[in-house]
Amino acid sequence: MAVPSAPSPVPAYDRVVLVYNPQSSGDGERRATRCRRELQTQAPQLAVVEVPTEYAGHARVIAESEARRGRTLVVSVSGDGGYQEVVEGVMAAGDGAYSGAVAAVLPAGNANDHHRAIARRPLAQAIAAGDVRRLDLLRITIAGEDRPRWAHSYCGLGITPTVALELERRGKGSLREIVTTIRAFSRFHPFAIDVEGEGPRRFDSLILANTTEMAKYVTLSDDGDPADGQFEVITLPHRSKLRLLAFAVRASVRGLGPQPHTDRFAFTTLKPMPVQLDGEVLDLAADRQVTVAIAPGALATVV
Repeated sequence: MAVPSAPSPVPAYDRVVLVYNPQSSGDGERRATRCRRELQTQAPQLAVVEVPTEYAGHARVIAESEARRGRTLVVSVSGDGGYQEVVEGVMAAGDGAYSGAVAAVLPAGNANDHHRAIARRPLAQAIAAGDVRRLDLLRITIAGEDRPRWAHSYCGLGITPTVALELERRGKGSLREIVTTIRAFSRFHPFAIDVEGEGPRRFDSLILANTTEMAKYVTLSDDGDPADGQFEVITLPHRSKLRLLAFAVRASVRGLGPQPHTDRFAFTTLKPMPVQLDGEVLDLAADRQVTVAIAPGALATVV
């Protein structure tokens, strides 16, 4: 009597939604179309659609709606900021827990730190293979807000959001980025926060990182892993602009080496200040308590 074979595992997704911004300066639409055509050949069993965004924040709405359908892979054809919106939407669909959807990023932006840190093969091949991996996320709880925020790569304070805001105002492009960074650096002032209720501390930079890379050129740590249940804490207490410049050069040229890591970091703002979550910059009010915690395995993705 023949022994019946074990049933094949149910794929994590049977529908792929490629979300892109048609107004972006990148080539998101072209890359989305190329990926759809590649998947028609490599994975003809999958339903693949392209969905353009229509307004700022629309990617989050699309991702949440698609994630609530279940067994959907939502792909952000963008940079880190667009992917952050998709991650927010997928997590909102699960009300802070795993929604059953899968998310991924196809790089088509100015900064693609998350993709560079985790990608192992072309995305179309990873999607066709269907191998789903779980990664950690940063869960950011801000007092006064009714829902947490999420970051796939980092939470940054100090010089990081300052430069990001300048880039948003002045525009991107290699030469413009250099000029903007120099301008932001020259105007930058240190910030103070109350860390864990221990009193004010002044910093030039504070980065809570779930990835090893940032801003295309910066290597934050040698031993970071987006699936180890911890994040790295990269701090630069205020000293001088010369020391800040040396810090930036070291991070860009040879990396910062091993960094302290934890699964929770809390602080309270003393003055209004910006904070950067991946590609999104938020304005925090004064006297606002912020807790950043690791959410182990919160995001299902393909690499």
